[in-house]
Amino acid sequence: MNKTETISRNKVPSNMAHVGIVMKFTLLEYFRSRRFLIMLIITILIAALLTITVALRRPESFLSSNLGFYANWWGTSVIVLTILSGIFFGGDAISGEFQNKTGYFGIPNPIRRSSIYVGKWLSAFLAASAILFVFTLVTITNGVYYFGSSGAPYQFGLSFLFVWFYLAAVLGFTFFFSSMFKSSAISILVTAILLLFGFTLLTIVAGYVQVEPWFVLDYGAGIIGSILISPYPQRLTTIGISSVGLSGPTVTTTAFYATIPEGLVIMGMYFIITTIFGLILFERKEFN
Repeated sequence: MNKTETISRNKVPSNMAHVGIVMKFTLLEYFRSRRFLIMLIITILIAALLTITVALRRPESFLSSNLGFYANWWGTSVIVLTILSGIFFGGDAISGEFQNKTGYFGIPNPIRRSSIYVGKWLSAFLAASAILFVFTLVTITNGVYYFGSSGAPYQFGLSFLFVWFYLAAVLGFTFFFSSMFKSSAISILVTAILLLFGFTLLTIVAGYVQVEPWFVLDYGAGIIGSILISPYPQRLTTIGISSVGLSGPTVTTTAFYATIPEGLVIMGMYFIITTIFGLILFERKEFN
């Protein structure tokens, strides 16, 4: 054995190599776990429910136009699936290292915490993407069945891209809270409440007080569904709602719609800020 071979064998892998190793084994763990199977079953059930409903009930809102079909099928369902995927694959990605004590044995090895964080984030992104691709395939298959081989409208292609911006923001958010807590149950619960209910409540309150909710992730993610509406919704719409029956006093609320650049910026800022702060928390938290 010559000197060059000895140096090559003793050389510590680079940070990028560590990221690849962490990503590979975490991704394999996801694919072999019950969580991936459960998430896949949920996705198939939602897709099957939509397929059966449209086939049996033939709702006009779905079948009146190609764009209307994708707006009703895709707009809301894919957002729920994205949130659930983020919670399933990112909710305990970091907190599990503390709760299960796996990080205690891994951190002393010559590997940076940033490599662990990035590797786990990428694996969660790929696992969630696999779930979303399944739903996308079913969506397009149904669209072709009802509207022929003309293909999906270009707005659906843009909405498809926006979903992955949203997924990145959701995973940044879930990883932030996963780094904040050492309990998997608490980190999952907090992210689930905020993503499923908290942001929606903030948006509703902002509408009543007529304040544009530019600080809410859901507001930015609204472009996923808005792009499928023709014409694109106006920036704000004032709605009068009767508080007591038809004759009661009218309460005014405002529905805000982000423009496409605004939505992308909001989702991008959520991803950048939460990812950075999540990594800082992970770097500073001690294993004991």
